[in-house]
Amino acid sequence: MKYYDFALAPNPRRVRVFAAEKGIALDTVQVNIRAGEQFEEAFRAINPNCTVPVLVLDDGTSLTDSFAICRYLEELQPEPPLLGRDAREKALVELWQRRVELEGFQAAAEALRNSVERLVGRAVVGPVGYSQIPALAERGRKRLAKFYEMLNDRLGDSEYLAGPDYTAADLCALIAVDFAEKAVQAEVPEGLTALEAWHETVSARPSAAA
Repeated sequence: MKYYDFALAPNPRRVRVFAAEKGIALDTVQVNIRAGEQFEEAFRAINPNCTVPVLVLDDGTSLTDSFAICRYLEELQPEPPLLGRDAREKALVELWQRRVELEGFQAAAEALRNSVERLVGRAVVGPVGYSQIPALAERGRKRLAKFYEMLNDRLGDSEYLAGPDYTAADLCALIAVDFAEKAVQAEVPEGLTALEAWHETVSARPSAAA
C-alpha cells in the first residue's frame, strides 16, 4: 500500500491517527497541496478529483476518501475496534462521525475556504475552481459555535461521543476542533467544560500526534 498525504491538512490526519491507533505503518508520499501538486498530471492519474488523502492498494485500487480508507484499515486490523463492535455501536459511531463531518468539518471548511487570500478561486476542493462567498465564511463561524455546544452537550452525558469507548468518532471530532481552532481561529468558548475535558483527554493519546 502507498498513502498519499499532506501533513498540514485535516482529512489526511484522520487516517494517520486511525492507523496509529491500529498500529499500522503507512508507506507515505507527501503531496504539497499548497504548492498545487494535487493538480499535476502524475497525481491526477491517481485521483482525478485532485484531493488527499489517497490510499493505493497493492492491486492498484485507489481509495480517495478518508472514511473509506479507515474502513479498509479496520477490516485489515479489527483490534482495537474503532468503528464499533456490534450493530448498535457501529450505528452510533457512524451517526457521530456524520454529525462531526457535517456540522464541524464542513463549517470550518466554509469559514476557511471562503475567507483566505490563498484560496481565492478555490472555495471548493477539487479540480473545478469556485469563487469565494464571504457570507459563507461568516456562516461557517456561526455553525462552529453551535457545533461546540452540541459536542459539549453530548460529552456531558457520555465519556466519548459514541459511548464509553474511544472510537473513530472521537478522533474525527478531535481533528475537527483542532482544524477550526488553528485554521480559522474559532476557539472553543470558555465554559464548555465537558468539551474541554474530553479534548484534553483525547489530545493526550499518543495517536493524536500522528
